[in-house]
Amino acid sequence: MARLLRTIEGEIIPRLLLALQSAPGGVDAEGEIEETASQAEVTEFARLVAAHDISVASGYLNALLQRGVPLEKIYLDVMAPAARLLGEWWKQDLRDFTEVTGGLCRMHQLLHEFSASFLHDAQPTAPDRCVLLVPMPGEQHSFGLIMVGEFFRRAGWDVSDPHPSRPADLLSVVRKHWFSLIGLSLSCESRMEELKPLLDAARENSRNQAVSIMVGGAPFVAHPEYVAAVGADATASDGRRAALEANRLIAARARRA
Repeated sequence: MARLLRTIEGEIIPRLLLALQSAPGGVDAEGEIEETASQAEVTEFARLVAAHDISVASGYLNALLQRGVPLEKIYLDVMAPAARLLGEWWKQDLRDFTEVTGGLCRMHQLLHEFSASFLHDAQPTAPDRCVLLVPMPGEQHSFGLIMVGEFFRRAGWDVSDPHPSRPADLLSVVRKHWFSLIGLSLSCESRMEELKPLLDAARENSRNQAVSIMVGGAPFVAHPEYVAAVGADATASDGRRAALEANRLIAARARRA
């Protein structure tokens, strides 16, 4: 505990004070000043979560909350880009696999730690809002999808998030359970050719023949035209936008019914 306090007092608080002097701000829906996080804070959080005990990273995020940065912005503007930054550091050999894996595991724990606060004002779960969130079968990345799931839950969705290891496992899930939406994340463009046949099979096997499909991941951020090419209905660049787009898709389906 003494080491933790020294770390917070000697490293975290001084950096936050410096960042506060130049931190950008925004205006929320009610016209009040809303603090935001800087790129320097993203980098610092990524460093802390990769190199320190989870208590240090948690203390850093709590300090941002106390400064006035909303939890949603911490999710979207600190944790999500920090996860991407860890991946870049690994690719560039700036951090080893153990550090990156440990950092991502701690981020999973932090999402769990802040989940109750994030979902405090969640909408009631609607019976027609059931989403299946999965990575491309065989892919191991999950932090981004877990965060997306939190935004869906806050928007009143019932979320199922298994990790199928094979396409057959995914098809088995959609045959057994009714979903209004399937959300699938793809991390690398090299597997793009596998995606359209998989989505076609998911529609064919789905208990809901009117199921909507969203896709996400870096390839679709860089190339939004891929969405139509793989036969999906929509994409979104982050969890908040994904939940909004999903609600739009369901509302459009209802109008056409």
